[in-house]
Amino acid sequence: MARASSGRVSNGALAVVLAWALCSRGALAQDLPADHAEWSLETGYLTKVKHNSPLDYRVVPTQLVWRSPAVFDLWRHNDGTRLLFRHRLALLVETLPRGAEDFYLGFSGAPSIELWLPNKTTAAFFSIGGGAGYINAKGVEGGQGQRHTLNWFTQLGLRQQLGKNLALSGSAYFVHHSNLGMTNPNPGIDALGLNLGLIWRFD
Repeated sequence: MARASSGRVSNGALAVVLAWALCSRGALAQDLPADHAEWSLETGYLTKVKHNSPLDYRVVPTQLVWRSPAVFDLWRHNDGTRLLFRHRLALLVETLPRGAEDFYLGFSGAPSIELWLPNKTTAAFFSIGGGAGYINAKGVEGGQGQRHTLNWFTQLGLRQQLGKNLALSGSAYFVHHSNLGMTNPNPGIDALGLNLGLIWRFD
């Protein structure tokens, strides 16, 4: 009799543990990373893609990026797929291993449009925006005409969660620097390449 009672208690305890595990897993599955603010450190390597300057520019962009929690859904499917809108703000530090200048410091802002798959760990993302900053212009022929420079960028990529609070991203990244014709000549910089990122969040 004691053994039967003990068996029922063990089975009951096992059922409770399994129910708790399933509920916890379900709650975790509903936790979309895009519903939280995130930080990322991104870097890449870009090469000149237009002949607006005779100089063979190369750009190494490094960015500290903040993304807001999802602001609203643009589209949602019953299977859990979501197309959503977030804010993206970045501090920029670019080094120029080739070109008239050595570095660029600035900031940018843009929307982050993200398509999340039902597994809630994989997403495609797209951003387009810009900002302003400082480049150490030197008055070299073919270089930038002044130190105050605007920036525009576009980015298209994929991200994959490594865990609840950590993800990796890879993207095609294009950047344009210009001063809107405030100096003449104003060749600008147009560069395209690859960008990699490490994404994390703090709970």
